[in-house]
Amino acid sequence: MIYLELFWSFFQIGLFSIGGGYAAMPLIQHQVVELHPWLTMTQFADIMTIAEMTPGPIAINSATFVGTQICGLPGALVATFGCVLPSFTIVITLAYIYYRFRNIKTVQGTLSSLHPVIVAMIASAALSLVILALFGQHSFPIIWENIDYVALVIFALALFVLRKWKFNPIFVMAGSGVLGAILYSIF
Repeated sequence: MIYLELFWSFFQIGLFSIGGGYAAMPLIQHQVVELHPWLTMTQFADIMTIAEMTPGPIAINSATFVGTQICGLPGALVATFGCVLPSFTIVITLAYIYYRFRNIKTVQGTLSSLHPVIVAMIASAALSLVILALFGQHSFPIIWENIDYVALVIFALALFVLRKWKFNPIFVMAGSGVLGAILYSIF
């Protein structure tokens, strides 16, 4: 039964994660933290971090990691297959349709209308992770007395470095990890 639940959960994530991995993060969170309490929010944040750092799409990496966490290798295979199957089917179908009807304005308008939705989903995922990192919780109300000032300093510094000097995000993540290890050992 757990394999069917894993397959169905990640099938839905694969089906509705239009816009890539960052847009899928709220869907993954809903399935694995809220709907099926397979992971805590802290475990979810850890898995999202690992899924971002490893090569490949975030949704597929997270499916593999969650499946492994829940049922080992068979769970990883089932969850990953569930996540990939809708995309594979949809891409094959859409490629045929797009090739056939690519010059119609309605098709171009439909694709353009998805952009604001994707931005909103990415912003929602980012806000959830920022609140978790700074306040140790993933929902409102925010308790300002619980703010993690070390995390706030690292976040602000990383954001500044990324925006001002356009450093490679991998180096910024590595530097943030080193800075976090130093600051958390001091404070």
